Amino acid sequence: MGKSEKLLERLLKLPRDFTWDELTAVLIYLGYEPLKTGKTGGSRRKFADQNKKIINLHKPHPGNIVKEYVLKQVLEQLKEKGKI
Repeated sequence: MGKSEKLLERLLKLPRDFTWDELTAVLIYLGYEPLKTGKTGGSRRKFADQNKKIINLHKPHPGNIVKEYVLKQVLEQLKEKGKI
């Protein structure tokens, strides 16, 4: 099992210490690409797959740990879109 598969497995367990970089790596592994934000994009980040289905997220700050409710939302959207 590769690093990306291990990260996905870890995400499914909803850990309290899942980082933004880990979440980004999982989304890229599942076929999503980060969309470019404008000059005033703030902390909102969007990821789109090949079919232009978008996942809209709030990048955590000042820390790097993603909140549990955000992880649940991402998992729900990934399930709805048939990615997991």
